[in-house]
Amino acid sequence: MNKWVKRLLISFGILAGLLLAANFGLNFWLKTQLPEYIKKNTNYKVSYKSLDVDLSTGNILATGISVNSKNPQNINVIGLQGTIDTLKISRFGIYDAVFNKTISSSDLLLAKPNLNVILAKPIDQKTGKKRNPFLFENIRINEGKVAVFKHTKQKFLSVEQLDLFVENLQMTEESVEDKLPVTLDRYNIKGQNFFFRPDNVYAITIRSITTIDGQMAVENFKLIPLLSFIQFKKFYPQKAQLFEFAIPKMEFKDVVLQKNKVSLADAVFQNPVFTVYNTGVKKAKKEKKASDFEVNLENIKLKNAVAQINKPDGNKLLSAGNLNLNINQLVFNKETSEQLVPVGYKDFTFSGKDIVYADHQNIAIGSIALKPTNGEIRDLSFTPSHQSSGKTTMDLNTSHIAFNINKLEFINKKLNLDVKDVLVENANGVINAGENKPKKNTNSGVIESVIVRKVSLKNSNLTYDKGKEPLSFHDLNATVNGIEISPKLNSEELSFKIKDYFLTTRNFAYKTQFYNLSLGLLKLNKNKVQINNFAMKPLVSRSQFIKMIPVERDLYDLKAGQITAEGDWDLFSEYKSINASHVVIQSADANIFRSKIPKDDPKIKALYSKMLRSIKIPMNINTLDLKNSVLVYEEDTPESMGPGKLTFSNFNMNVKNLNSAKAKGKPTKVDINIHCSFMNLSPLSVNWSFDVADQRDTFTIAGKTTNLPASGINPFIRPYLHVTATAGTIQEMQFNFKGNPAGLHGAFNLKHKDLKIAVLNKNNHEKKGFLTAVANVFLKSDSGSYPESVTVENVERDPTKSFFNLFWKGIEQGLKKTLIGKNVEKTEQKVKNAVSSVKEMKKSVKDIKEEIKQKKKYNSISGREKREEKFFKRYF
Repeated sequence: MNKWVKRLLISFGILAGLLLAANFGLNFWLKTQLPEYIKKNTNYKVSYKSLDVDLSTGNILATGISVNSKNPQNINVIGLQGTIDTLKISRFGIYDAVFNKTISSSDLLLAKPNLNVILAKPIDQKTGKKRNPFLFENIRINEGKVAVFKHTKQKFLSVEQLDLFVENLQMTEESVEDKLPVTLDRYNIKGQNFFFRPDNVYAITIRSITTIDGQMAVENFKLIPLLSFIQFKKFYPQKAQLFEFAIPKMEFKDVVLQKNKVSLADAVFQNPVFTVYNTGVKKAKKEKKASDFEVNLENIKLKNAVAQINKPDGNKLLSAGNLNLNINQLVFNKETSEQLVPVGYKDFTFSGKDIVYADHQNIAIGSIALKPTNGEIRDLSFTPSHQSSGKTTMDLNTSHIAFNINKLEFINKKLNLDVKDVLVENANGVINAGENKPKKNTNSGVIESVIVRKVSLKNSNLTYDKGKEPLSFHDLNATVNGIEISPKLNSEELSFKIKDYFLTTRNFAYKTQFYNLSLGLLKLNKNKVQINNFAMKPLVSRSQFIKMIPVERDLYDLKAGQITAEGDWDLFSEYKSINASHVVIQSADANIFRSKIPKDDPKIKALYSKMLRSIKIPMNINTLDLKNSVLVYEEDTPESMGPGKLTFSNFNMNVKNLNSAKAKGKPTKVDINIHCSFMNLSPLSVNWSFDVADQRDTFTIAGKTTNLPASGINPFIRPYLHVTATAGTIQEMQFNFKGNPAGLHGAFNLKHKDLKIAVLNKNNHEKKGFLTAVANVFLKSDSGSYPESVTVENVERDPTKSFFNLFWKGIEQGLKKTLIGKNVEKTEQKVKNAVSSVKEMKKSVKDIKEEIKQKKKYNSISGREKREEKFFKRYF
């Protein structure tokens, strides 16, 4: 054998011997001197039954260990108190433990530990240095009982019957306050009676945890408030909510806890109960910051959950039962936290029953089922609460709502929604409109595009009530296609468009203060309208109406057999318009009543051209036909005995180009042709035209009637003029007027024969013979075969009166000039003088009679006085 080899072997032998001697010596020293050394040089007192240390590997095996802190009041180091049946450490860092005061090991085994651990302060307040933690690559605990306390002696964590195996476990109070209380790579855990208190408000308790083949089962998990709701509001006045959770059973696997990441898979939460108590404190808006925290949850299931949110007064705000939720690949990370919805998911399903929301508007849902692509709600109802004064409320229910979604996503915090269809069935009830408030700018910041391709409403009965004026739809069926909502360009408001729509309803009704408007049938779409059995009936009598109105106003009683319209109109978009090719009103029956008893309305009345021009949207009706109708106008005065009455029967009207002068390229001149029977006795035709675009509001109106018995107008003139036509015929009457807002002028021609009138007393019963005779003296009873036209001129318009008042003034002047003569004023003065003379003569006769009566009375009194005088003289 080579000499150098021998020397090398001898050297190795000596070295091995020295190592064996050192190891034996160290073991001997550790067994006899280590407890005393630890006591003198560390913060702990340690004793044990046996101890074996392998200096070369750093492995330690100890049994019967007892450990206690020398100074339990020292909060700058971790406090320990308890026993460990067996301790086994692999690759213990002896150098770090002695010189750096850091306990580190690759593997730690604790058998039957019964330990109380008091954590040190997270940061040295003087130096700002962090405390040195326990560092273990792997830890195993068998049948352990551990309690961890904060440096304030407040219990932080405890567990019994703990069997634990984890890889890379790290736990310090620093990790609790900054991120996670524990971090680990892989685990296997079993234990009972877990307790965790993260702060002074909540405690978490778990009855048991078991792990089999990586699947963890947790029983009776609870998040318990440590304060009553009243105490919570008192001690934490700025906090908005207090929570309370109970989950009887939950299961999950593949838990990963890292510094800023939590992930698990196949989590199932059975029969959880969630309760939230609202304090009423509004959270201060804080600027959102991107979060580095990550949560990855694979296949999360919530089964048969119960949730309740309470109002600050203790009453329920929201309650729900039998909630079921299944989410696949739920993710929260820095990227998602910056979005409007801070979580991402691959797929989900949600269902629930008996959901109730109670506020100014109570909402109840029998059942709900949702997916990313569709949803269904059954037995939805809305009821108002007693706190709903002044707010819009609904008192209605619907049996079924369903919808399908093509796309739902958020891009750059903007909503992009594409809904395939929405179905609402059997909606019945009332919507009560609230008080009108100034509209705030619509916040369009979160909407990029919303498209609803089809909305269907079936078999519904709805009433919209605003200001006690209900609008009711019975047997309502409607379909709306192509709804588009998007931000307006350079504006915070939203634009709203509809492609087309279809609506049918029966027994439509609208009630106002004075009227009940009803439709037997309404069919409406973008190009056609059909209305059957239209009616607008007064709700009050004429006498009641007169008492209720402060100034003159018409009372209408309207009916129409059918109204139809064809064309193209847009009533919902930003650029509203009406363009009808043909509107037909069949068999209308209109009664218009006006009383002169109330005060005159002082408001200036615009002519029809200006009224049409004031319509804000483009409107054009090429042709409007009113067919086979009846128009009755009645008017009374304080002196009249009943209303005067004008009747236009068999009324047919054709209107061309009814417009608002706002449609480019469309004609603006309106032509109106009327053919009817006047007073059910004679034909009447009228041609009336005006140009809506003409700012001067000029017009022309011409007409003709023939063979009208003079007595035919008695129903109108007799009640309040106290005059009746007793004989004669108006063979022909023609008028042709031109006018503007200031007045009118034109020509009038009347052909009549044997015209006689009678002047009546105030009761319209007895004829006043003398006045009748005087009136007929000055009345031209026959016009001759070819009467001359008279000029109607200088007819001034009262701007507070309607167009028809001006028109009647023109007819009135024409009648006076024809029947009395061109010098109307002089003739009228002669009649007045004659009447005045008659009145003076009657007064003279009356005075003479009174004088004779007074003389007789005087003579009687004088004779009595003379007899009395003789009597007194005789006896006195």
